[in-house]
Amino acid sequence: MKTRFYTTYLMALAFLIVTSCGSLKKAVFDQYSYQKGTEIKVDALRLMDKSSMEYSSQTAAIEHLEAELAKIVEYEKNKPENKIGYAMWKMIANPDKKFIAGYLKMWKEKGTVSPVFIDEAKGQVSEALDLILQYEGKKDPAAENKLKQILGLQ
Repeated sequence: MKTRFYTTYLMALAFLIVTSCGSLKKAVFDQYSYQKGTEIKVDALRLMDKSSMEYSSQTAAIEHLEAELAKIVEYEKNKPENKIGYAMWKMIANPDKKFIAGYLKMWKEKGTVSPVFIDEAKGQVSEALDLILQYEGKKDPAAENKLKQILGLQ
């Protein structure tokens, strides 16, 4: 009788363990990703404030930000179960998209950017980075769903 009880108990426990593993298919909180994302946001917005100046006057800061973007994309690519975070960072770092890398490309092509355009673009870049930081910080479903919409994964 005890053997049957233990067998049933172990089978139920095994079932719970196996079925609960599905919830672990999402990357867990990563302090480095969150900190690096915060640094990139602050650096990007500060640099955007300077884009009313000639692009050539800020090449060192631009190259630094581009290097930081490349680093976070590479880091996120190799993090397990991180499809959404990686896709979002790739989009943010893509010069053909309307996020920070695209803004830097446009600034380079134009030489300077008008203050009105800077303010508008900062709002969009800030919102995108806030979403990824919220997702990284809380892993909440609302942020995940919004990122999926932006990425076209829904």
